[in-house]
Amino acid sequence: MTDTATAKTRLEAQLAELKERLSHIERDLDEPHDPDSSERAVQMEDDESLEAQAALVTREIASTDRALERLAKGEYGYCVECGEEISEGRLEARPEAALCINCAKKG
Repeated sequence: MTDTATAKTRLEAQLAELKERLSHIERDLDEPHDPDSSERAVQMEDDESLEAQAALVTREIASTDRALERLAKGEYGYCVECGEEISEGRLEARPEAALCINCAKKG
């Protein structure tokens, strides 16, 4: 069975790191573009990459929030699809995991 205190600490640390990363990305996106057209083109390409990163980090934040909700409800460590216990190794690698490895492979 999963040590919920350790899981909570890891998830909260992960959430704080993700929020900090998103904050950095948002600051970078808020910077004005250079008036030089060639430099502006490069900056606009960079913005596209940053926007994609922001979307990914936002999804990771939501996933981590959901894991913390499952933890609070006493449902953490159990697959949301089949109800089986998620392996310790999987939770060690991905503490926000909502699916056991078998259900994750199906999707």
